[in-house]
Amino acid sequence: MQLAARVNRISISPTASVLAAAERLRSQGVDLADFGPGEPDFPTPEHIVRAAIRALEQGKTKYTPVAGIGPLREAICKWHAGQFGSSYTVPETIVTVGGKHAIFNAFCSLLSAGDEVLIPAPYWVSYPDMVLYTGATPVPIMTDPKDGFRLRASQVEKAITAKTKLLIVNSPSNPSGAVVPDDEFVKIYEVCRAKNIWLMTDECYSHFVYGGGKPFSLASVPGTKPNIIVAGSLSKTFAMTGWRVGYALAPEPLISAMTKTQSQSTSNPTSIAQYAALEALTGSMDSVTAMLAEYSRRRDRIVAGLRAIPGVTCVEPGGAFYAFPSIAAHLGSGIPDSTALSKLLLERQHLVVVAGDAFGTPGYIRLSYATSMERIDEGLRRLAKFFSMAETAA
Repeated sequence: MQLAARVNRISISPTASVLAAAERLRSQGVDLADFGPGEPDFPTPEHIVRAAIRALEQGKTKYTPVAGIGPLREAICKWHAGQFGSSYTVPETIVTVGGKHAIFNAFCSLLSAGDEVLIPAPYWVSYPDMVLYTGATPVPIMTDPKDGFRLRASQVEKAITAKTKLLIVNSPSNPSGAVVPDDEFVKIYEVCRAKNIWLMTDECYSHFVYGGGKPFSLASVPGTKPNIIVAGSLSKTFAMTGWRVGYALAPEPLISAMTKTQSQSTSNPTSIAQYAALEALTGSMDSVTAMLAEYSRRRDRIVAGLRAIPGVTCVEPGGAFYAFPSIAAHLGSGIPDSTALSKLLLERQHLVVVAGDAFGTPGYIRLSYATSMERIDEGLRRLAKFFSMAETAA
């Protein structure tokens, strides 16, 4: 079958592949220690669920405007202004089918063949493929684990070429948990502005910052609007992954282009989910505080547990809910890379992790600690057992 070149340029999401393999085992009754899912294990808060039920009961099941219902777009602007100090208006926002959709729409509206997109590594698995889909070229910028995988303005400046169109910054980061310091983020923006390069700030994990850190958005800095795109999501902040509601904030001409793109693909996000999102953004955020406190406890446990395993090192994540340890010391002729390692962990220990190769960083694995403390302890036990057995076999 002759498929389109744009489809042949991309591959299925590696995290989706891991989840599918894990689900096959789970359906067979296998007890998995699952560090794979990139989603909160908390339920969607009750007041949000009730809002969706009310929307159903009130018959709010029809098409909505492509860019989302007016009250939700207004709520996004007000919520972002209240949380971060930005100043967007309704024409500068669009509601999308999750944060991934916002990013995809922006790429399709901005990028062309010949453009280059700078992507700090380790990176979220979907960035490079979405760039490739448009015909543009992803260009990784390797960050330094000794610096906590934080992106630096000097690295961006060195990577820019005449073809550079866009830089993506995901802070806090999936998979490393790295948080770019606020002042460094501004320096990165200044480098991009001077070269007339777009900067996309992916804020999907914005509210999960540890150690007393505060959520930060580049959009809070006066004068940044013309050069930045904010991609946001309710999925992580409000434990609404399956509801699929995200948004973008950007200059009105780009939002108009993204709306045009969306009108010819998904059309509007699900009406019921939009009303749930409206409640999330205008209601209590107590659940966010509770989740952050629990994630902080789990982070301490998993990082200490990983560091206790011989040959494993782990940078302490500053945000999100992932640990990203180096397992390079355990790779060799028998286990050539982290992809092979992750497959063996699933087969032999029924332990689910995602290979660092998928994030552009060989020699690492990603573990989500959005799971119970009991399962974290069990997973760490299985990981230590695997490496101990491998060492004995060697």
